Order: sequence, then C-alpha cells, then structure tokens
Amino acid sequence: QVQLVESGGGLVQAGGSLRLSCAASGRTFSSYAMGWFRLAPGKEREFVAAVDTYYADSVKGRFTISRDNAKNTVYLQMNSLKPEDTAVYYCAAGRYPIVPTTPRGYNYWGQGTQVTVSS
Repeated sequence: QVQLVESGGGLVQAGGSLRLSCAASGRTFSSYAMGWFRLAPGKEREFVAAVDTYYADSVKGRFTISRDNAKNTVYLQMNSLKPEDTAVYYCAAGRYPIVPTTPRGYNYWGQGTQVTVSS
C-alpha cells in the first residue's frame, strides 16, 4: 500500500514557476514508477510527466520531473506557466513495468493539488 500526498500548488501569474511535491509512504518507493497527471474543468485527465524523462508535448521544455528515493518524494518543477496549465495536478504510483504515459498502470493516486495560472 502506498499513500501519496501532493503539495506546492497555488496561484501564479503567467510566466511564473511552481514546484509540486509528492511525498509517498512505504519502504519500497524506489520500486514504483511515478507520474504526474492533471485534470482541468471540462477536460479529460491528461498525462503530464513521468520518471524518468517522459513528458507531454504541451509541457516539454517547461516542466521537469525528478525523484529523490531517499526522501520518498517526486517533484514537478513547472516553469513558464501558462493559463492553459491551470488544473488539479495528481501524483500517481504504479509497480513496474507500466506504460508511464497512461493512467491505466498506476495503482495509487494522491488527492490532488490545485494549480491556477492567471493571465
């Protein structure tokens, strides 16, 4: 069982930056694939990024995912934010092997953190 808790969301102006964190419980964190997805009003859940270097085209060059196994934490550094990045961001974990860019293989999800980018 893995529990995920996201933090770091908030309100930021376009062009600004935020860093999301996802703290995971459990002693086998390193054996899980980790990813970030987002859900905007009126849209379907969308893949954002996954460890090691998987990114949605819409965020490539602006977002960076990283993990610190010693801290059981995965991060999403978001730079050059745009209003269209506004969404609830969810952290997800799944045992390898999975297809990292789809939600299907992820077994555990956090509660989400709101990111709002104003124009």
